[in-house]
Amino acid sequence: MVVWQAGQGRVGGVWFEHDEDVRVKRRYSITLCLPSLAVVLRLSVVALLCLFSLCARAEVQLLTSIKPLQLIAAAVQEGVGPPAVLLPPGASPHHFALRPSDVRRVQSVTLLYWIGPDMESFLPRVLQARSLPSVALQDLPGLQLRHFSKLESDEHGHDEQAHDEHDHDHRPGTLDAHLWLLPHNAKVIAAKMAADLAQADPGNAPRYQSNLAAFEARLDVLDQRLHARLSKVADKPYFVFHEAYDYFEAAYGLKHAGVFSVAAEVQPGARHVAAMRERLQAAGPSCVFSEPPLRPRLAQTLSAGLPVKLAEMDALGAEAQSYEQLLEDLANELADCLESL
Repeated sequence: MVVWQAGQGRVGGVWFEHDEDVRVKRRYSITLCLPSLAVVLRLSVVALLCLFSLCARAEVQLLTSIKPLQLIAAAVQEGVGPPAVLLPPGASPHHFALRPSDVRRVQSVTLLYWIGPDMESFLPRVLQARSLPSVALQDLPGLQLRHFSKLESDEHGHDEQAHDEHDHDHRPGTLDAHLWLLPHNAKVIAAKMAADLAQADPGNAPRYQSNLAAFEARLDVLDQRLHARLSKVADKPYFVFHEAYDYFEAAYGLKHAGVFSVAAEVQPGARHVAAMRERLQAAGPSCVFSEPPLRPRLAQTLSAGLPVKLAEMDALGAEAQSYEQLLEDLANELADCLESL
């Protein structure tokens, strides 16, 4: 575009007046040059094509309820986009209060994965208003599922009013929803995520499938290594404060000797504490595992004067950077304590 001052020439175009001063009026001519117009049009077309391309390649928004599922999704989405997680570190998946911003995230993401109503009891009502896909993983075909037995329920040995916030639904016959701790189940979950992502983002479908194959191969190698280490401590006794590890134990030939489930806000009765101490005394040198971030005060009371070592296991992998690390951390936490007995 060329602007001429009036009197300097005029080649077609349109005249207009510009008031630079109230006493002086100058007239200018605007002439559109065809070559310049062509350049502008070409740039506009290129900009539109770039915009459409970015929209087509916009990453899929994937949200998981808990971190272990986020770690599995991250393995499938590696190199494409980061998955998000709903619960912050240390939050209980059994009792979580959604903020309005959390509800908006749940409603807007492309894909949402959660364990199911046996784990995240706060989600079903919110998901009723969601129109986009959401997957309750406990319903996937091909999973190896476990249920709480009557024997395990009796081991809790707590008073009617003293149910642990995690174990309150661990009734005989109900689903054990800690299903992500079995490597086989992690593969099934990853395969479902890869298929869903490929459908939502066909351009990256080959990447999702190659990521899935690499994840499965890494789990196979890790599985052999964990078997080799944990087989050496399979006969050592240990107790837990949360019955969350049955899937992991089943995978590696382990079995806890008992579960001490007591609500943090309820002090167990003297008879209850005495019965638990008797079990620890009968077991001899053993480990008692609690879950971070808090160690129950009862752990100190039970172990006082006994050959018992206190340690932690984190089924949710708050510090883990990958699903493989979550499993390896569990194995290390178990083996480090049991090997020291």
